[in-house]
Amino acid sequence: MSLNSTYFSPSAKTTDTHCDKAQEPRMSDDSPQNESECGSARRVSREWWLHVGLLCIPLLAVYLHIPPPQLSPVLNTWHSSGHFFTFRGNNIFYKESVGVVGSSDVLLLLHGFPTSSYDWYKIWDSLTQRFNRVIALDFLGFGFSDKPRLHRYSIFEQASVVEALVAHLGLSEQRINILSHDYGDTVALELLYRNDHNRSGHITINSLCLSNGGIFPETHYPRFVQKVLKDSGFISPVLTRLINFQLFSRGIRDVFGPYTQPTEAEFWDMWTGIRFNDGNLVIDSILQYINQRLKHRERWVGALTSTSTPLHMIYGPLDPVNPHPEFIQLYQKLVQRSTVSVLDEHVSHYPQLEDPTGFFNAYLSFINSF
Repeated sequence: MSLNSTYFSPSAKTTDTHCDKAQEPRMSDDSPQNESECGSARRVSREWWLHVGLLCIPLLAVYLHIPPPQLSPVLNTWHSSGHFFTFRGNNIFYKESVGVVGSSDVLLLLHGFPTSSYDWYKIWDSLTQRFNRVIALDFLGFGFSDKPRLHRYSIFEQASVVEALVAHLGLSEQRINILSHDYGDTVALELLYRNDHNRSGHITINSLCLSNGGIFPETHYPRFVQKVLKDSGFISPVLTRLINFQLFSRGIRDVFGPYTQPTEAEFWDMWTGIRFNDGNLVIDSILQYINQRLKHRERWVGALTSTSTPLHMIYGPLDPVNPHPEFIQLYQKLVQRSTVSVLDEHVSHYPQLEDPTGFFNAYLSFINSF
């Protein structure tokens, strides 16, 4: 008996019984009629599935071409207060504020994956009260920057983007303080390596503060979706098109503490930054940074353990990506010259958003210590 006939068409069920009888060795006198009814049932079933398929095609097309959400007022303000410069034919967004008069201190902020420079908005004003210039950029492929398709995104290129921005702002001879998070931590370590090896065009780093970055592959636990997207080959571009706000918010919600969850509007701002310039379609390419961390571990962890630059780590201990105490114990074991600030036990992977006051105070204590 046909499954489709059984569950989707009561009349087809009756006809299907006649169809079974019509195939018995001893056919009744009305077997031609039974065969006709059987054929009609099959045609009805085929037509039903055809209609379902024809209905799904436009629905899928609409789903895959949902326009990005409009910028919220606060996100629009962030965007309109920023600037752009060109790096190898791509527009890179950055925001700069002039703060304390009489100070020459410059602070450069490096954001994480998959968000943007907007991650720093909760501590931006406080930072401008301590530093003369506060600068944040959206890496290539993130936020309001260009997001080229069929592009090999790499940590090395992002470090070059940062160096180009510093040169663009006329700060190549200035000592720069770097405050980074997550993905930005690895970019910062590449910058640190270039600084310590006196590479051409390098940034002169005055201090480096990291926060909740997966800098040790052995203590880094990417989310399931990240692992799927980075290693699925030709299927990944299809999967990136299927990610919507509901899937995104459900996934990123898990890396915030239960008492430090963003509001729905804040989740939408994060998603809007990703969807801007179709950034959701390059996530799989950007995620290759996880494999790059493993491949270049010796270079980047080596830079961290051998540098004489003042170092600090601000850590949200509830982080499922870099879990406590495994991550912080390894950090303290390998990076003995660094100081560490472990925030409240309820703070997770985004400490600057979950506990902005605690995060700022920890950073201020570090930056004022030398």
